[in-house]
Amino acid sequence: HEITGKQYSSAMFRLFIIFLLTYQVLLSPVPNNGVFQYIDAHQDEFIQRLKDWVAIESDSSDPSKRDLVNKMMEMTKDYILKLGGSVEMAEIGEQELSSGEKIPLPPVILAELGNDKSKPTVCFYGHMDVQPAKQTDGWLTEPYTVVEKDDNLYGRGTSDDKGQVLALLHALESVNVMGLPVNVKLAIEGMEEVGSDGLEKLVEDKKDTFFSNVDYIVVTDTPWLSKKPGITYGARGNCYFFIEVQGARRDLHSGGFGGTVHEAMSDLIYLLNTLADGKGRILVPGIYEAVAPVGENETDLYKNLEFSLEEMQADTGVKQFLHDTKEDLLMHRWRYPSLSIHGIEGAFSGTGTKTVIPAKVIGKFSIRQVPNMEPSVVNKQVTDYLEAKFSERKSPNKIKVTMVIGAKPWLADMNEPQYLAARRAVKRVFNLEADMIRAGGTIPIAKTLEDVLGKSVMLLGIGGPDDAPHGQNEKISKYNYIEGTKLYASYLQELSSTSS
Repeated sequence: HEITGKQYSSAMFRLFIIFLLTYQVLLSPVPNNGVFQYIDAHQDEFIQRLKDWVAIESDSSDPSKRDLVNKMMEMTKDYILKLGGSVEMAEIGEQELSSGEKIPLPPVILAELGNDKSKPTVCFYGHMDVQPAKQTDGWLTEPYTVVEKDDNLYGRGTSDDKGQVLALLHALESVNVMGLPVNVKLAIEGMEEVGSDGLEKLVEDKKDTFFSNVDYIVVTDTPWLSKKPGITYGARGNCYFFIEVQGARRDLHSGGFGGTVHEAMSDLIYLLNTLADGKGRILVPGIYEAVAPVGENETDLYKNLEFSLEEMQADTGVKQFLHDTKEDLLMHRWRYPSLSIHGIEGAFSGTGTKTVIPAKVIGKFSIRQVPNMEPSVVNKQVTDYLEAKFSERKSPNKIKVTMVIGAKPWLADMNEPQYLAARRAVKRVFNLEADMIRAGGTIPIAKTLEDVLGKSVMLLGIGGPDDAPHGQNEKISKYNYIEGTKLYASYLQELSSTSS
């Protein structure tokens, strides 16, 4: 059709405006839709709920407090139901006590919010049990009463993991005001602090039902490396060993038998001393052969991370580390194996003096392994080495080497869609680029979920580097707690944008 120049100009102008608006939408972050304002307006309520939950002494290590762990699981279920979710309290069997009595394990919460097949589904993992805590252990305050001081919230579980789970649930409440952008599932347990009894079997049993449509998995139980937000994409494994040395039939008096017998303690100290050199290098033959080689430009990943050796020295009281640069220290903390000696069972450890020669002692040590080390291989290498070293000593005593834990390392691709969504969420909330970090410790649930379900796993925690999650005076800062709530809310929105 014929059009005038004026009509053409008008049409082109309208097309140009449409282009600009479309371009702006494509480049702009997902809109907050009032979510941040909702979180700010309800932060006092969110803090009070944390106080209420911390007050429940859900110590999973003490069977006499099992009713309190169950109460905590019920409170969590009730809040999820209030959010509009559906909840199954999955039974996972019984725990046999040393007395022979059996008591039920706490149920695992399997919850679901949203079931839109056109949207991706993300499953969050967390736990409601806590480590033991008493004020007489050295706490400055009552552990199960949250105390606000210097913009921190002190109390057992504030960071590990009640505070982090609550931040997620509050994010769901806040986002739900505008409608959930993705489907959400929750797997929340009550036995994490004592080894997650029954959880792996539950995941196996439910992989074709509850977990069948899960696209992404997020663990909400990790700290940042510094005050700068971090996203964790890897963790070391753990091979934990006992070396048992048996000497005499009973403990002996050093006055009557010193200098006449091969002492079990001397044998054990000798063996422990053969495991690593003064620089921390493991001396077990072949232990480094399976370690994944350092990739091209991998060292660059550590250069821009916010981390200070000086601050770490001040915090720990350590005068000198085994490595002098940030890059070397972090790589040996995260991507190389390490060996640590933890203790000796059967030896005299009380105050004062006791001139005993122990008949049997058990040394305890662990090797934190990294990709591509296999626990079964490490077990054989360590056992063969210690037996060979003991043979060289020509002691008549007997030794037994046992690997009691064999948790595998875990490493994810930080360029997977949910990692990109999390990085955009960090940028949106904190106006910072996220530090991409690894954990020097072991997070068995991450590897279990990845292996069983075959899905992308990410650790998106909001704990601070100085929260002392298993120690005295555990805390979470109000900043991390509230801004972390915004982070989870933004992640849900950004994940929807990434997957659309």
